[in-house]
Amino acid sequence: MKYPTFILISAIAVLLSACNSGQQKGREVPRPNVVIIYADDLGYGDVSAYGATEISTPNIDRLARGGIRFTNGYSSSATCSPSRYALLTGSYPWRNENAKILDGTAPLLISTEQMTLPKMFKEQGYHTGIVGKWHLGLGDGHVDWNVKIAPGPNEVGFEYSYIMAATQDRVPTVYIENGLVVRSDPGDPIKVSYEHNFPGEPTGMDNPELLKMKWHHGHFNSVVNGISRIGYMKGGAEARWVDENMADTFLLKAQDYIMDHKEKPFFLYYALQQPHVPRTPHPRFVGKTSMGPRGDVIVEADWCIGELISTLEEAGVMENTLIILSSDNGPVLNDGYYDDSDTKVGNHTPSGPLRGGKYSLFEAGTRIPFITYWKGHITPAVSDAIVSQVDLFASLASLAGSEAKSIDSENLLQVLMGEEKPGRSELILEATGRTALRKGDWVLIPPHEGRALASEVNIELGNAPEYQLYYLDEDLGEQHNLASSHQEKLEEMIATFKVIRGVSDEISGELELK
Repeated sequence: MKYPTFILISAIAVLLSACNSGQQKGREVPRPNVVIIYADDLGYGDVSAYGATEISTPNIDRLARGGIRFTNGYSSSATCSPSRYALLTGSYPWRNENAKILDGTAPLLISTEQMTLPKMFKEQGYHTGIVGKWHLGLGDGHVDWNVKIAPGPNEVGFEYSYIMAATQDRVPTVYIENGLVVRSDPGDPIKVSYEHNFPGEPTGMDNPELLKMKWHHGHFNSVVNGISRIGYMKGGAEARWVDENMADTFLLKAQDYIMDHKEKPFFLYYALQQPHVPRTPHPRFVGKTSMGPRGDVIVEADWCIGELISTLEEAGVMENTLIILSSDNGPVLNDGYYDDSDTKVGNHTPSGPLRGGKYSLFEAGTRIPFITYWKGHITPAVSDAIVSQVDLFASLASLAGSEAKSIDSENLLQVLMGEEKPGRSELILEATGRTALRKGDWVLIPPHEGRALASEVNIELGNAPEYQLYYLDEDLGEQHNLASSHQEKLEEMIATFKVIRGVSDEISGELELK
C-alpha cells in the first residue's frame, strides 16, 4: 500500500519530535517514573554501602551497587524542614527566613504560587503523590483539625497526599489524607496548641508513670501511645497513630499508590520517618541489631525500601523508574529520649569519617547518603561529583521535558545519570540559620556566635569566633584549620561566599535545637 507523501512527512515529523523531546545531549531518554526515597536523620555512616560494618542495609546497598553512589552528596540543610523546602522548590532555605524547624501548627512554608517539583511533574502529565513525613507547615497557622486542612501538599502540586503534619515527636499525632484527618470523629474533636496544655490532659513532665519511653530533653508535653511529645493535644482518640505501626502504614500507602498509578508516569515522594525520634520499631524488628531502637529502625527502613522495590517490580515498572535515595540531614543519637542510642552505639559511627552531625556546619551535618538508580539506564559507579538535593528540581525538570527554573537549582541530570563527572563547583551549606561554603575540595566556615558544642545532642556545631578553612582532600575529618596558613585561599573563599549570599558580612542565626 502506498501512502500520500504528506502523510509520510507528517509521521516522520511526529517521530522526530518525540525523540527530540526526550533527548539529553544526543541520547534518547524516555520519561520514567520518579521515586524519591527520603530518610530522616540517616547519617553518611549509617549505611553499609557507605562503610557501616555494625549494621546491614542490603536493600539500600542494592540500589548503591546498581546505580550511582555519590560520595559528595548533600542535603541543603543540617535540619529537616529547610532541607525539605529546598528539595521541593530548588531554592536554598536561607532565602526564606521562615525555613527553620517547624512546629506542628506552623503555616504552610511553601507559597501556593511557587513552582515546585510536584507542580512541574504535574504540568508534564505525571501523577504526583507524597506519602510520609511532611513538616512544611499546613494552612495559615490557625488550623481546625476537624475539617479539611488547606493549603497543604495538595495545594503545592501533590494530587495525592498521605502524611503526618510535622514529625513523629510532635503533635498532632494523626495521619492526614488529602487534607482530612484519617478516622476523625466529630464527637471527639482535635485541639492542638504549642503554648499551653488542655485541662486534665497528662504530660510527660507531670505523669512519668504513663511513659514507656522516658524523655531526656524537650519532649515532655502531651502523652500519646506512652510517649511524651513536643506540643499539646486533646481529642482525636480514634485518629491517633500507633507509633510501632507507622513504617508499615506509610509503606502500604506508598505501595497502593504505585499500583494505582502504574499505567501512566508518576512522581512519588516517599518520606520515611526513620531513624528520627521517637524510634519505635515494629516488634518484628526489635532486637535486629545490637544498637537498640535506632539500629533497629534503620533495619526496618531498609526493609521498607526493599518492599517498595518489590512493588515496583510487581507493577512491571522497575525498568522505567528512576529512584533517588537520600536523607534530609546528618545523624544524631540522643535527640530527646532515653532509647539507648548513645549507650549501645558500640563501634558504629553514624557520621562515618566525617565531623559533626545533625545541626552542624561540619560535613556530617549535610553530607549524606545520595544514590540514583535506574535499571538498564544507569551504569553502576561511584561518583565523587558534588551534588545537592537543591539540584533535583532543575535536573528532574530536564528529565521530564520541562523548562521550569529555580534560582539555586543546577541541571545536573547527566551527573545523576552517571554520564558526566563534574558536578557543582560550589555549594552553600546551612545549619539552623548559619551558612558555610563548599568550593571544590575546600570548605569555609565563617565566624558564628553561639555554643561550639550542642550538649543536649553531643554534636560539634561548627561555631567559632574565627574563620575556619579545611581542605577535604587531605583532611576529610576537618581537624586542621588552614585559615591562618592559606590566606590567599581564605580570601578567595570569602569573596565567593559573599557573592553567593549577597551580603557583606555573614548573617548569623540563633542556634535552634528542638
